[in-house]
Amino acid sequence: MEANRGQNGIQQLLAAEQDAQHIVNAARNAKMARLKQAKEEAEKEIAEYRAQVEYEFKKKVAESSGYSGANVKRLETETDAKINHLQNEAARISHDVVQMLLKNVTTVRN
Repeated sequence: MEANRGQNGIQQLLAAEQDAQHIVNAARNAKMARLKQAKEEAEKEIAEYRAQVEYEFKKKVAESSGYSGANVKRLETETDAKINHLQNEAARISHDVVQMLLKNVTTVRN
């Protein structure tokens, strides 16, 4: 009877160990599933954030290139105005400059 009781205790310990192993395995599987889910959620958030940042970057690039077009146009207008001003000034004083040069070239000094 004593041997039977010892055997019965061992069987109970083995059954308890198997139950504990099943509980540990279930917890490990649940943990792995949760980690996998968390990883997928993080990858999704990263992809969304990357798309948002890329969209904002492209938007800023488009805006700045639009501004550069306006700047180029403004600079061309300013340059044309300055060229016209210089041409008008040159035409206005060219006769006087030619006369001064001729006077200095043809005048003989001792």
